[in-house]
Amino acid sequence: MSALNTIPIDKLVRLIGTANGPTIIDVRTSEDYAADPRLIPGAVRREVDDIAQWAPAYSGHNVIVACRAGHRLSQGAAAWLRQAGANAEALDGGVAAWAKAGHPMVLQSALSPRDAQGRTVWVTRARPKVDRIACPWLIRRFIDPNAVFLFVAPSEVAGVAERFGATPFDVEGDGVIWSHDGERCTFDVMVEGLGLAGLAPLAHLALIVRGADTARPDIVPEAAGLVALSLGLSRMYADDLEQLDAGMLIYDALYRWCRDATGETHDWVSHQPKGARAKAVSA
Repeated sequence: MSALNTIPIDKLVRLIGTANGPTIIDVRTSEDYAADPRLIPGAVRREVDDIAQWAPAYSGHNVIVACRAGHRLSQGAAAWLRQAGANAEALDGGVAAWAKAGHPMVLQSALSPRDAQGRTVWVTRARPKVDRIACPWLIRRFIDPNAVFLFVAPSEVAGVAERFGATPFDVEGDGVIWSHDGERCTFDVMVEGLGLAGLAPLAHLALIVRGADTARPDIVPEAAGLVALSLGLSRMYADDLEQLDAGMLIYDALYRWCRDATGETHDWVSHQPKGARAKAVSA
């Protein structure tokens, strides 16, 4: 049983990647972080010595705090956040227990340096479809909830990346890490390269995205539906960021289906009252 004001690892696993998931703050010491420079998916690093400055920004938020082992650093930081107005809990067992349980962790060396506000910045081609909506969804749900995305003309992606310190993705070019690799789409490459391949729902979702993005609907039946939704969104929204916001809901739903509902079916008969169901079957 978890201690007061703590959250067990198995409960946090269920919250990560969901639209209303908590903010996760890693408050490990610099020494502990250097010994294992990986983060729980979606976590941000904060120095506990500066908590008086950054705690008020989380007022009204649901927050999970993680230190190395779940003791004084995370317990104290969570208490400080609560007095600042946050609904804060410490992760039971800390980052060490999370890693020992075999849950995915994100290697920070795979990411470009963050901007002055602590955000990752990404750039890709304008008028996004499939991969260029799926990848931002993955980043915001599992890497950086505050990530910035710049959509520009294809010919300007490399220049914008260099000038604004942004990471290019889903575009060809020398030195571009996050792009298609053989039969794999950019989403596939990101899931593996960011250390998230161990999440079975993401692996399933990657098949859907790959089939939709590479014109191979035979991979999984849902790929054809994703193509239709993606093309429909592109007709509905002229603004790429508005399209991204709308697309987030689609991928939230697909992820939850991959995680919780692949074995569920729907038909007319099974959802009728018992009497009507019997008539329908006999007919």
